[in-house]
Amino acid sequence: MTTLTEAAGFALAVAMVVCSIRQWHWSWPLGIASSVLYFFVFQSNQLYGEASLQILFAALSLWGWWQWLRAAQQQAHVKRLDRRGWLLCALTCAVLWPAVSWYLQQFTDSDVPHWDSLVTVLSVLGQYLLGRKFLENWWVWMVANTLSMGLFAYKALWLTVMLYGMFVAMSWVGWRTWQAETQAA
Repeated sequence: MTTLTEAAGFALAVAMVVCSIRQWHWSWPLGIASSVLYFFVFQSNQLYGEASLQILFAALSLWGWWQWLRAAQQQAHVKRLDRRGWLLCALTCAVLWPAVSWYLQQFTDSDVPHWDSLVTVLSVLGQYLLGRKFLENWWVWMVANTLSMGLFAYKALWLTVMLYGMFVAMSWVGWRTWQAETQAA
């Protein structure tokens, strides 16, 4: 059943991604508000990795907001990950996924610790890459959001499934938009 909290988080999250695609720094405070609301949605549905992720998203959004405001002053543009960057991303996932999964198995009553932890780790990586304005953040988000759709369907969070489906499509638009900027630069 969709709650008012989920509906408000949904609306704020859509606005946040639209602002991110356009590289408007207002995406970050919208993300903070959405994260706070989704913390309660996920916690009440035993998605503890996702709930914890919302707290981390709120903190990373403060950092991202600062990064983007600073980048605007320096006229920083979208960047591309090099081979080393991709290797570091893969290594980060290879280390953190089992660690977060183990934590969820040991200290929570999660019925989906492996799935929840994978989505959590990919989402943290995506958020970091977004804050640093790496084009590849959109690919990470496409994978994380696609996996999230299945996770939220399992938990019958249908409005959130729809939101993450929209996120997949919006990630594609974000990638195309940012890619055009990198080619023009």
